[in-house]
Amino acid sequence: MKSKLLSIIQKNFPLTPRPFAVIADELNSDEETIIKLLTQEKNNKVIRQISPIFDTKRLGYSSSLVSFKVRKEDIDSAVKVINAHPGVSHNYEREHPFNIWFTLAVPPNSKLGLEETVKILAKEANAIEYIMLPTLKLFKIAVKLNTTGKDSKKEKVEKPKLKNIELTPLHHKVILLSQKDIPIVSEPFKDIVDELGISYDEFFSILNELKEAGVMRRFAGILNHRKAGFNANAMVVWDVDESKGEEMGRKAAEFSAVSHCYLRPKYNNWPYNLFTMIHGKTTEETNSIIKEIASEIEHFARRPLYSTREFKKVRIEYFSPKFEEWEESKLEKAYI
Repeated sequence: MKSKLLSIIQKNFPLTPRPFAVIADELNSDEETIIKLLTQEKNNKVIRQISPIFDTKRLGYSSSLVSFKVRKEDIDSAVKVINAHPGVSHNYEREHPFNIWFTLAVPPNSKLGLEETVKILAKEANAIEYIMLPTLKLFKIAVKLNTTGKDSKKEKVEKPKLKNIELTPLHHKVILLSQKDIPIVSEPFKDIVDELGISYDEFFSILNELKEAGVMRRFAGILNHRKAGFNANAMVVWDVDESKGEEMGRKAAEFSAVSHCYLRPKYNNWPYNLFTMIHGKTTEETNSIIKEIASEIEHFARRPLYSTREFKKVRIEYFSPKFEEWEESKLEKAYI
């Protein structure tokens, strides 16, 4: 039952006052047992958190994947510099001369902007060289680990039709309060609803509205890949013909083991433009998936970049004052 439970919270977490009771019904169990099992998995660090996944760009933030080339002796100090930025959600060491890879977002009211922020980080991290790899085309973003071993090899990836929305102060407050990890208790949303001073119906209506507008991608449990048994996670980069980039991206995204799939720019020092994140339990399994994908997409070259160390993996705290505080500390140093 545990593997199916982990699958459910990744895909269809119920937005109801008592979600664990709903999950219990689906598994022919009881709420107390489900809470106990999930608490155990949380304590064992298999579950990172259960919370909404918001779309950075739909919230007005600017973001990019960034890679630094850093000397081995400078890695620890560079990581400290990078991780101190509140807009860095993921940071890994990977097997490549460009060895530090992180995602960075800055808010719409940023005084420095994305490029200037990267320049400052590169200077403070003593990076030899860096590349910025913003998303040109998103094909897929949904980490759903196959914990049951029963998921099909391929899945249909459909682009949702998004509704227009004008975010109000109440929307902002809901996002601010709901973005944190929920407690694994009978009524996990009670404190949020009480602080907002609204009913459960209104709260869930707002979350569903945010989902329909694409501001919230989904509400889900996120697992620790390694703790869940997925020890071979590779960012596979592909050099594909730019005129066929979208076609190849759609094909790669259909593979269930691919959680992220993007087109990004090429540079003289970086020839790869299609990025796929692939999760496997062993290196052999992941390499087998890579070969299968390679047999279906036209490409000039490919390279799997396995993560050797994880330095940071958190959710960004949107609308947090930490962004302004970080920028003010840099402006005081007269970087610009």
